[in-house]
Amino acid sequence: MSVRRATHAGSWYTDSASELSRQLDRWLGAADLSHGPARAIIAPHAGYAYCGACGAYAYRQVSPVVVKRIFILGPSHHVRLRSCALSVTKKYKTPLYDLKIDTEVNAELENTGQFTWMDIKTDEDEHSIEMHLPYIAKVMEDFKDQFTIVPILVGSLNPEQEAQYGSLLAKYFMDPTNLFVISSDFCHWGQRFSYTYYDRSCGPIHKCIEQLDKQGMDIIETLSPTAFTEYLRKYNNTICGRHPIGVMLGAVKALQDQGFKNMSFKFLKYAQSSQCLDMEDSSVSYASGSLIFEN
Repeated sequence: MSVRRATHAGSWYTDSASELSRQLDRWLGAADLSHGPARAIIAPHAGYAYCGACGAYAYRQVSPVVVKRIFILGPSHHVRLRSCALSVTKKYKTPLYDLKIDTEVNAELENTGQFTWMDIKTDEDEHSIEMHLPYIAKVMEDFKDQFTIVPILVGSLNPEQEAQYGSLLAKYFMDPTNLFVISSDFCHWGQRFSYTYYDRSCGPIHKCIEQLDKQGMDIIETLSPTAFTEYLRKYNNTICGRHPIGVMLGAVKALQDQGFKNMSFKFLKYAQSSQCLDMEDSSVSYASGSLIFEN
């Protein structure tokens, strides 16, 4: 199959093009352009009822007139993967319009010997990449025939692999016509996620979760891959896109080692699906941020 269906349309977000377009317009209209033009963004991948408004703050920083290619790095939720995998399809469907895969870049990445391919079932089961496609289609709609996408499913990488993939992708980060979308939710808290870290000195549980997430966000803003790895080891915060974030930080580190120091990451919005008050509650956190290259 050369086309990936929009398998989560009609459940995780509306399959009505007009309704989807209105929703995205409304959320983008409520967000400020304050840290752009983005070279990379971190944005959530939950159902739009939960995180659609939060995601807009990242996408608002994108300059569609500049962008020609969009890399989308999403964590693997359903299959065990120890590397990064590319899509075998030629197009990704969205309710708005189809997005074209950059087969040329896929071939370049395959030639490194470091990438595998995800089969169509893995591709269609996974939501971490799909949830970004309507936003991409919306932001890029005036240039819909002038850009391609490179979906990359990121497996459970160790810090050395994150650095290695970061180095491989660093040359693409350097090109201002490329945008990187890093797909991640933040803390998944509650017994159903087997994670109930709670420091009572913070006050209510949801405040503790916020403090924990903000600590991680502050570390990501320093752009230090080792500090982020240490934070994850210390708290085991259930940030599901930690490996895609690690790859982004690895790419930044590779560029810094080459003498490029003018990069700045800033988080612009934080939200929680609900406020946890007792140990029976659960929630997922969302954060949106943008990486820019300063002149």
